[in-house]
Amino acid sequence: MATTLIVAGALLIGGLTPASASAYEVPPPAYQLATHRTGVPAEVLYALALQESGTVLRGQVIPWPWTLNVAGKPYRFSSSEAACSALLQSIRNVGAKAVDVGLGQINIGWNGKRFLQPCDALDPYRNLAVATDLLREHKTADNDWVTAAGRYHRPAGGVPAARYRRSFAQHLSRITRPSLQGTKTP
Repeated sequence: MATTLIVAGALLIGGLTPASASAYEVPPPAYQLATHRTGVPAEVLYALALQESGTVLRGQVIPWPWTLNVAGKPYRFSSSEAACSALLQSIRNVGAKAVDVGLGQINIGWNGKRFLQPCDALDPYRNLAVATDLLREHKTADNDWVTAAGRYHRPAGGVPAARYRRSFAQHLSRITRPSLQGTKTP
């Protein structure tokens, strides 16, 4: 049963497509849907999810929807129910600002108001919609998507944002054309 959930989740959220299928990975439909008519390229959102919740499954890094980061420690669950239970317990134990949730690792303390209840952040489509909104908020005419992703991770900038930008750019380079990596247009 757990293997079925893993494969089903991977097909919905991540790849499991052969690397030789194209020169670049194509973002799964969920990412294309989340970014449709938003100005955020699906490739950028997919690279962000790889960075935030990526895990290795069958030799390939894929974003994992039922991922929590609690006080700096990542946890992955086989179902949204298990992740929801852990999420609610984590909020009680360490506080909402120490808990990041889902594909985009949305911080519940800072962005929990974007969901009706905390466990809604575990819905892959809702999580991607919020991540898209946050990316759009951090993108300006004066910066590119790599900079916007760094601000997504740490709006204050500094060394953590720079480290994040480097890692994010590596994910982005594996899934998109080079022209998107340095573009300053939305």
